[in-house]
Amino acid sequence: MSGALLILLAYVAGQLGWLRPDAVSYLLLNLVGSSILAAAAWWGRQWGFLLLEGAWAIVSLGGLIATLRGSRGRLRR
Repeated sequence: MSGALLILLAYVAGQLGWLRPDAVSYLLLNLVGSSILAAAAWWGRQWGFLLLEGAWAIVSLGGLIATLRGSRGRLRR
């Protein structure tokens, strides 16, 4: 539940304009939430869910690294 709530919190905050998609806090919420869900999927042997959440975590990590490096990648509007 906590992983899903973190991802939903980031999504709602983004939709309401409280957080930008390239904000460190937004990316951290997604990274931590998806990592928790990926771990739960691993333990439950839910391979499709692991693929989804693992990919979500990797994309979030990439965005976080780009943001911390000051990259002006595709996440910027």
